[in-house]
Amino acid sequence: MMGAVRPAGDLLREWRQRRRLSQLDLACEADISTRHLSFLETGRSQPSREMVLHLAERLDVPLRERNTLLMAAGYAPVFPERPLDDPALLAARRAIDVVLAGHEPYPALAVDRHWTLIASNAALSPLLAGVEPSLLQPPVNVLRVSLHPEGCAPRIVNLSEWRLHVFERLRRQIDLTGDPLLVELLGELHGYHVSDSAEAARPSADRDYAGVVVPLQIRTNGGTLSFFSTTTIFGTPIDITLSELAIESFFPADTATAEALRAAAATRSKNRPHDADAVANSAS
Repeated sequence: MMGAVRPAGDLLREWRQRRRLSQLDLACEADISTRHLSFLETGRSQPSREMVLHLAERLDVPLRERNTLLMAAGYAPVFPERPLDDPALLAARRAIDVVLAGHEPYPALAVDRHWTLIASNAALSPLLAGVEPSLLQPPVNVLRVSLHPEGCAPRIVNLSEWRLHVFERLRRQIDLTGDPLLVELLGELHGYHVSDSAEAARPSADRDYAGVVVPLQIRTNGGTLSFFSTTTIFGTPIDITLSELAIESFFPADTATAEALRAAAATRSKNRPHDADAVANSAS
């Protein structure tokens, strides 16, 4: 049995509070009176479709939740949600593939809002050596693979530091979206056992990137590799699927890592007819 739809005013108030704004703050941002906003939140006034979208824009509400707000106010949703293989998204999917391929010989991957792997380039596979095969069966959750005791965690040199980084990032995403599945994922990741030696490890203060970025240091068959990462999103999406996609690109944090990745790419190129390491491309 489906739960009752919450009033639009309740949802607006919840998003305002999530953004840590007072009614006065939001009213000023939206160029409406505080009285009008108060009436909307309490249900004494019914917001127009345009007002719902206007307030949602000022509150930076994700597109998926803007549709929820519209339906709560009695209006039809306006933002489509197409699968990534829909013809309408073909250009976007091609753009993702171009970005991933163009980032080689460095690893890059695309994920959805729940950190489910959508696609990756070939440079990711060496980082997954030794991961329990069941964790790599679609749908693959990138954060679970990263921190699971049978995933990459045993090979992450700075596991304590990396865990804290992942937890903080996930908390910020939860604050932004309020997604209950992300709350469940955070609880799961917190529950993973971590060895005393990993907990005791602390970042070195003399690294070039200490205090600037949180690195990922991971042991591979080619030695210990160090990375920092960047995140790319679509700038002006009006489709829910596109708005929730992100590309994580990893860059070498030192010369040794860069050289190792270039050497690994050269080896893959020579062995490409026999290469079976397209782990993530099958995830789409």
